Amino acid sequence: MGTIIWYEHHGCKVAVDDDLVGKHREHCLCFRCGRFKPNSTENCDQAEQNYRACKINDMTMPVFECPKFQETTV
Repeated sequence: MGTIIWYEHHGCKVAVDDDLVGKHREHCLCFRCGRFKPNSTENCDQAEQNYRACKINDMTMPVFECPKFQETTV
């Protein structure tokens, strides 16, 4: 684990482990899921709810486990 730092993310000052800055997409299961279709009415309901919660609370929450995950070749 790294040092906790503060920086501005989307206009809000947030705390983060400096070893994890910018690594959300590397770790979030959604970015490897066939159901993940951001900015589309076909986007996964769980991903959409997670995104809304992140936006409302100025947080970033990667998904590590999901019962609805679908393999994709992309």
